[in-house]
Amino acid sequence: MTLHVRDATRADYPAVAAVMQAADPRRPVTAELLEVSAQKVRSSPRGLHLHQWVAERGGEIVGFAGVAQWAGAHHPDRYHAVITVPPGHARRGVGTALAGAVRAHLEARGAREVRAAAAEDQPHAVAFLTGRGFREVSREVDHVLTLEAHPAAEPDRARLPEGLRIEALPDLIAAQGRTAALEAFRTTFNAARADEPRTVPAAPYTAEEIEEYLAHPLCLPEGMLLAVTGAGEVAGLTELWLDPAEPERLHTGLTGTARAWRGRGVATALKRAALEVARARDTREIWTQNDLTNAPMLAVNARLGFRPQPALIQFRLGEIGPEDAEATYDE
Repeated sequence: MTLHVRDATRADYPAVAAVMQAADPRRPVTAELLEVSAQKVRSSPRGLHLHQWVAERGGEIVGFAGVAQWAGAHHPDRYHAVITVPPGHARRGVGTALAGAVRAHLEARGAREVRAAAAEDQPHAVAFLTGRGFREVSREVDHVLTLEAHPAAEPDRARLPEGLRIEALPDLIAAQGRTAALEAFRTTFNAARADEPRTVPAAPYTAEEIEEYLAHPLCLPEGMLLAVTGAGEVAGLTELWLDPAEPERLHTGLTGTARAWRGRGVATALKRAALEVARARDTREIWTQNDLTNAPMLAVNARLGFRPQPALIQFRLGEIGPEDAEATYDE
């Protein structure tokens, strides 16, 4: 049967989610999340770009591709690409056809750098990218903690430096007011992201983008834990996010510490407290992802009992150098 590649529409998202789920069951996705992500890109004041395609054969969607620009790593000439084909339709020309559509689109836009990813235990996906000139730039590893195997924390689980307390973000908002609390959160959030190991400079989030970030349907407000000083400043943070498919699974988002408080056990204390939040929700397991070069956070995870999973390899085609860095976005 003839393979047809066309632009994706909102009505395709349920089928696209099924394709992505079949291709990588470890990273669940739903039609709702696809729609939320697309709307976030299209509504960004940064003027981000998004284009998506589906491949059809016999009226069935058998593959998906997309290119997007991300607010957190924005440069006008940098794009992130995904091409997904489920195992039942692999090696039948679907990926090649979608890659052709992606390449033509990006060439027409004058793209200078394209990012993509593939799991290390999916060698066909790795070969697909390397065969098209992509080169590996980093590896991110999922780590999983099964709470049944992790003992409950001691009464002094926080073990914070003197002068700090742990609060959930909603409690800080109630105490300080929304504007002040979110600004305190944003300050440390941006500082932590800027110092993470990464191959693309972190674009700081604006106040508006933080509001959008926290409005995501998978955001768990009581899982946004902050180490707060007596003056109401945020010394560190960790995040728990819901899983789109598994109610008994949570995901750790960003964990980071303000520079003045690093090396004093703040991140470990926050993650210990997050385990208790998860336990109170009858969570079975927590997933987290870290760059392989992030030795301090890998050490924290190892002490808490997280177990490594196959790595997600990040690839790059072309390159935007530091001398071409975009001017800092107005905060």
